[in-house]
Amino acid sequence: MSDVSIKLADEADAETVASLLLEAFVPFRSEYTAGAFEYTTANAEVVRGRFSEGPIWLAVDGEVAIGTVSGLPELDRFYIRSMAVKPTAQGRGVGQKLLNELEAHAKEQGFKKLYLYTTFVLPAARPLYEKNGFYVVRETEPEEWFDMGGIEMEKEL
Repeated sequence: MSDVSIKLADEADAETVASLLLEAFVPFRSEYTAGAFEYTTANAEVVRGRFSEGPIWLAVDGEVAIGTVSGLPELDRFYIRSMAVKPTAQGRGVGQKLLNELEAHAKEQGFKKLYLYTTFVLPAARPLYEKNGFYVVRETEPEEWFDMGGIEMEKEL
Protein backbone atom coordinates (compact mmCIF):
# COMPACT_ATOMS: atom_id res chain seq x y z
CA MET A 1 0.00 0.00 0.00
CA SER A 2 2.90 2.37 0.63
CA ASP A 3 3.58 2.48 -3.13
CA VAL A 4 0.03 3.58 -3.95
CA SER A 5 -0.24 7.17 -5.08
CA ILE A 6 -3.21 9.23 -6.20
CA LYS A 7 -3.02 11.32 -9.35
CA LEU A 8 -5.45 13.49 -11.23
CA ALA A 9 -6.49 11.69 -14.39
CA ASP A 10 -6.91 13.31 -17.80
CA GLU A 11 -8.71 12.38 -21.01
CA ALA A 12 -5.85 10.11 -22.05
CA ASP A 13 -6.78 7.94 -19.05
CA ALA A 14 -10.40 7.40 -20.16
CA GLU A 15 -9.82 3.79 -21.25
CA THR A 16 -8.08 3.01 -17.96
CA VAL A 17 -10.91 4.53 -15.90
CA ALA A 18 -13.54 2.64 -17.90
CA SER A 19 -11.60 -0.61 -17.48
CA LEU A 20 -11.33 -0.10 -13.71
CA LEU A 21 -15.07 0.56 -13.43
CA LEU A 22 -15.88 -2.61 -15.35
CA GLU A 23 -13.42 -4.79 -13.45
CA ALA A 24 -14.62 -3.57 -10.04
CA PHE A 25 -18.32 -4.01 -10.75
CA VAL A 26 -18.35 -7.23 -12.84
CA PRO A 27 -18.56 -9.39 -9.69
CA PHE A 28 -21.90 -7.69 -8.89
CA ARG A 29 -23.32 -7.70 -12.43
CA SER A 30 -26.05 -10.26 -11.68
CA GLU A 31 -27.35 -8.05 -8.85
CA TYR A 32 -27.66 -4.95 -11.05
CA THR A 33 -30.35 -4.19 -13.58
CA ALA A 34 -29.02 -3.89 -17.15
CA GLY A 35 -29.43 -0.08 -17.17
CA ALA A 36 -27.79 0.37 -13.78
CA PHE A 37 -24.82 -1.79 -14.76
CA GLU A 38 -24.34 0.07 -18.03
CA TYR A 39 -24.43 3.45 -16.23
CA THR A 40 -22.09 2.30 -13.44
CA THR A 41 -19.55 0.82 -15.83
CA ALA A 42 -19.34 3.80 -18.17
CA ASN A 43 -17.38 3.14 -21.34
CA ALA A 44 -14.35 5.22 -22.38
CA GLU A 45 -16.42 7.57 -24.54
CA VAL A 46 -18.74 8.40 -21.62
CA VAL A 47 -15.76 8.77 -19.27
CA ARG A 48 -14.10 11.19 -21.74
CA GLY A 49 -17.18 13.39 -21.58
CA ARG A 50 -17.07 13.42 -17.78
CA PHE A 51 -13.70 15.18 -17.67
CA SER A 52 -15.41 18.45 -18.61
CA GLU A 53 -17.88 18.01 -15.72
CA GLY A 54 -15.52 17.36 -12.81
CA PRO A 55 -12.26 15.81 -11.66
CA ILE A 56 -11.37 12.14 -11.92
CA TRP A 57 -8.52 10.58 -9.97
CA LEU A 58 -6.56 7.36 -10.33
CA ALA A 59 -4.91 5.28 -7.62
CA VAL A 60 -1.67 3.91 -9.01
CA ASP A 61 0.50 1.15 -7.56
CA GLY A 62 3.87 1.59 -9.24
CA GLU A 63 2.80 1.93 -12.88
CA VAL A 64 -0.52 0.06 -12.56
CA ALA A 65 -3.85 1.83 -12.08
CA ILE A 66 -5.81 0.03 -9.36
CA GLY A 67 -8.63 2.44 -8.51
CA THR A 68 -10.55 5.52 -9.52
CA VAL A 69 -12.97 8.07 -8.13
CA SER A 70 -14.75 10.94 -9.82
CA GLY A 71 -16.52 13.99 -8.50
CA LEU A 72 -19.04 16.46 -9.77
CA PRO A 73 -19.25 19.97 -8.30
CA GLU A 74 -22.81 21.16 -7.81
CA LEU A 75 -24.25 24.35 -6.33
CA ASP A 76 -24.09 23.49 -2.64
CA ARG A 77 -22.57 20.00 -2.49
CA PHE A 78 -19.82 17.98 -4.15
CA TYR A 79 -21.11 14.72 -5.63
CA ILE A 80 -19.04 11.55 -5.51
CA ARG A 81 -20.06 10.13 -8.87
CA SER A 82 -18.23 6.83 -8.84
CA MET A 83 -15.54 4.96 -6.98
CA ALA A 84 -14.00 1.68 -8.07
CA VAL A 85 -11.07 -0.40 -6.88
CA LYS A 86 -9.77 -3.50 -8.66
CA PRO A 87 -10.91 -6.61 -6.79
CA THR A 88 -7.26 -7.69 -6.34
CA ALA A 89 -6.48 -4.36 -4.62
CA GLN A 90 -9.53 -4.19 -2.35
CA GLY A 91 -8.94 -4.25 1.38
CA ARG A 92 -5.63 -2.37 1.06
CA GLY A 93 -6.93 1.12 1.84
CA VAL A 94 -7.08 2.24 -1.79
CA GLY A 95 -10.70 3.40 -1.54
CA GLN A 96 -9.77 5.35 1.60
CA LYS A 97 -6.92 7.12 -0.18
CA LEU A 98 -9.17 8.01 -3.12
CA LEU A 99 -11.87 9.31 -0.80
CA ASN A 100 -9.31 11.39 1.13
CA GLU A 101 -8.09 12.99 -2.10
CA LEU A 102 -11.60 13.82 -3.30
CA GLU A 103 -12.55 15.25 0.10
CA ALA A 104 -9.42 17.44 0.24
CA HIS A 105 -10.24 18.76 -3.23
CA ALA A 106 -13.85 19.53 -2.29
CA LYS A 107 -12.72 21.40 0.85
CA GLU A 108 -10.14 23.33 -1.19
CA GLN A 109 -12.91 24.37 -3.57
CA GLY A 110 -15.02 25.66 -0.66
CA PHE A 111 -17.65 22.93 -0.53
CA LYS A 112 -19.31 22.27 2.83
CA LYS A 113 -20.86 18.89 1.98
CA LEU A 114 -20.12 15.73 0.05
CA TYR A 115 -22.85 13.37 -1.08
CA LEU A 116 -23.26 10.11 -2.96
CA TYR A 117 -25.66 7.36 -3.84
CA THR A 118 -24.93 3.68 -3.35
CA THR A 119 -26.87 0.48 -3.81
CA PHE A 120 -27.63 -2.27 -1.33
CA VAL A 121 -25.67 -4.79 -3.42
CA LEU A 122 -22.21 -3.35 -2.62
CA PRO A 123 -21.27 -4.77 0.79
CA ALA A 124 -18.14 -2.65 1.38
CA ALA A 125 -19.50 0.72 0.28
CA ARG A 126 -21.72 1.80 3.16
CA PRO A 127 -19.23 0.79 5.92
CA LEU A 128 -16.43 2.73 4.18
CA TYR A 129 -18.55 5.86 3.92
CA GLU A 130 -19.94 5.59 7.48
CA LYS A 131 -16.41 5.15 8.84
CA ASN A 132 -15.61 8.46 7.11
CA GLY A 133 -18.45 10.44 8.66
CA PHE A 134 -21.16 9.96 6.03
CA TYR A 135 -24.70 9.41 7.21
CA VAL A 136 -27.80 8.15 5.45
CA VAL A 137 -30.03 10.99 4.24
CA ARG A 138 -32.69 8.72 2.79
CA GLU A 139 -33.39 5.45 1.06
CA THR A 140 -33.84 5.92 -2.67
CA GLU A 141 -36.74 4.30 -4.47
CA PRO A 142 -36.07 1.84 -7.31
CA GLU A 143 -37.82 4.10 -9.83
CA GLU A 144 -35.25 6.85 -9.14
CA TRP A 145 -32.33 4.86 -10.54
CA PHE A 146 -32.71 2.05 -13.06
CA ASP A 147 -35.14 0.04 -10.89
CA MET A 148 -32.62 -0.38 -8.08
CA GLY A 149 -33.14 0.80 -4.53
CA GLY A 150 -30.30 2.31 -2.58
CA ILE A 151 -29.32 5.07 -0.22
CA GLU A 152 -28.26 8.68 -0.46
CA MET A 153 -25.45 9.55 1.95
CA GLU A 154 -23.98 12.90 2.91
CA LYS A 155 -21.09 14.29 4.92
CA GLU A 156 -20.49 17.74 6.38
CA LEU A 157 -17.00 19.05 5.62
